[in-house]
Amino acid sequence: MTKLFVAFAFLALNFYTYYFLASEAVVPPRTSLEHFPDELENGWSCFAPETMDESATRELGVTDYLLCTFRNAESREVANVYVGYHASQVREDGGGERETSIHPPAHCLPGSGWDIIRFETVPLDMPGLPQENAWVKRLVIAKGNARELVYYWYQSRGRVISRDWKKILYVGWDRAVRHRTDGSLVRFSVPVSRGNGEQAEATFRSLAPLILARLPAYVPE
Repeated sequence: MTKLFVAFAFLALNFYTYYFLASEAVVPPRTSLEHFPDELENGWSCFAPETMDESATRELGVTDYLLCTFRNAESREVANVYVGYHASQVREDGGGERETSIHPPAHCLPGSGWDIIRFETVPLDMPGLPQENAWVKRLVIAKGNARELVYYWYQSRGRVISRDWKKILYVGWDRAVRHRTDGSLVRFSVPVSRGNGEQAEATFRSLAPLILARLPAYVPE
């Protein structure tokens, strides 16, 4: 019932936007993630930057992205970081050839061969987040004998959003009142070595604040 209500509310809000508040979309100034620093504090650095081919970026509808495995030179900890920025999540022409909305990782992981063995929404109070007591998604995934700890959330227009239906609702609302639909997906993936989930958690909490402190320049609030 909640999803049905959200769908109707989103359609009504978009109808109102199209016919009563139609105006040019606002795309705030920002720095490209191509310029995100490779060297961070406390021994962390991007040692394995990755690029996606054109078909992958087209499928994701992403405007700009950071995709890199960071390693700590002292502790040898590693974590993969993805920040995908979308300048718009709405196709103004109504076409469907190029999707622009942000894809939830929980929907994509099984298609990549990963099984989700734990999936929860948890509070996260961390320096660098645009709001306190944010709620995010926390997953443990498996592929064969490999295990990974995954944190992700939507960081869009000054909010941290964990639930897909809220993301959709805020896109419609901000489109109507702020003429903005830009947003991003922030994802951290940490290998779980020898079943040591506590170490993976510590790795995430060591690296994440260093990434988040820099994001406002690349993901406008």
